[in-house]
Amino acid sequence: MAFSIYQASVPVFLRGLDRLAVFLTKGEEFAAAQGIALSELAEARLAPDMYPLIRQIQSASDAAKGGGARLAGIAPPSMPDTETTFPELQARVAKTVDFLNSLLPAQFEGAETRRVVVPTRVKELEFSGADYLLGFAIPNFYFHVTTAYGILRHKGVPLGKMDFLGTR
Repeated sequence: MAFSIYQASVPVFLRGLDRLAVFLTKGEEFAAAQGIALSELAEARLAPDMYPLIRQIQSASDAAKGGGARLAGIAPPSMPDTETTFPELQARVAKTVDFLNSLLPAQFEGAETRRVVVPTRVKELEFSGADYLLGFAIPNFYFHVTTAYGILRHKGVPLGKMDFLGTR
């Protein structure tokens, strides 16, 4: 059996979302132990012109659900960006995981050549499915996962490389 676009996308997104849930749990535990308001972590950012943690989690969710949906040839589900608390962010991650788990490998047949159009603020981007996955969806997803990790680490949350990589 050939390696498929499904195998290169959905499990990758699921693993990263699992890691985000771990980051959030460790952030909650750290805040409780240190007497820090969770809102301080939720609104933290690495630089003034970067999104805060909340938006990094939302953006990682958007990248994962958008990536999976577009490669499956369906519209991404709408998730309004209304989360403000760690439990709401955890629920957003779980909802994204549920969506990705609903996708079937058969939906990805032919995805490597499927035309994928991504609207952005500046212009629409157009890709083949393979180019979209490897050159946009996965890098964009990991940018936001990595930035969420960096924000929490910068605030003192005891995260390490294995928290990012996981053990699966």
